[in-house]
Amino acid sequence: MRGASAGSLTEVLDAVERSSGTLSTVGDELFSVAAALDVTPSVRRVLTDPATEADARSGLAAAVFGDKIDVATLGVVDVAAQHRWASGRDLPDALEVAGLAAHVAAADRDGSLDTLENELFEAQRIIDDARELRGVLGDRTIAADHKRTLIDSIFGGKVSTAALALIQQAGATRTGSFDAVLAGFADEVAARRRRLLAEVRSAYELGAAELDRLAAALTERYGREVHLNVIVDPTIVGGLRVAINDDVIDGTVSGRLEDARRELAG
Repeated sequence: MRGASAGSLTEVLDAVERSSGTLSTVGDELFSVAAALDVTPSVRRVLTDPATEADARSGLAAAVFGDKIDVATLGVVDVAAQHRWASGRDLPDALEVAGLAAHVAAADRDGSLDTLENELFEAQRIIDDARELRGVLGDRTIAADHKRTLIDSIFGGKVSTAALALIQQAGATRTGSFDAVLAGFADEVAARRRRLLAEVRSAYELGAAELDRLAAALTERYGREVHLNVIVDPTIVGGLRVAINDDVIDGTVSGRLEDARRELAG
């Protein structure tokens, strides 16, 4: 998404992360809202009309969906309704992305991201090997409900609730082919699983207690569990250097010496 839609999507995803509701329920219901907006262009048009006041858009969202979804889900939809979208299609597309994010966050919180990633991979492999099934799931002329029933008959009870929800949503083929959408969902799960890997450089091998304390401190700082990849690097002399994505915390002796040299050099 571009322009106003990109910024609005960020706000919607932040609302998902802040949600105090049951994230799997939020995810399912956001998928349902996206589907409802797909078939109600009049509602979609008003909710994305920049000439309509944000409060009015919020009120419409509550009137249309308030008695159909959980209050936590409505909170996310409300954020979406109050923000600007470059096109009418961007709103339901964003809600689908938010539904995916909710399911992924739920798996992250209960420690099942690895399982979810593996299940999506295996599902893709099974479908790829079944040409007729792949053809049905990729056919946009077949109703999403029929595909959902078919997917449930194949995968229901064999994969987690989150994996089944994502496979079924991919079957809706809202934004692309079944294969492409499911692969995109799997990529998001993988990205989430790797997002907070910390590269820790230490002059010596850290003990279990030290690692636990460091992991706890970083988890508190970032609000998410942090996995530590420790590299023993004698060149740093002492202290630690921690890198998480682009965020670097340099508490090494060599780093402090380098800072001092720069200050002395003016």
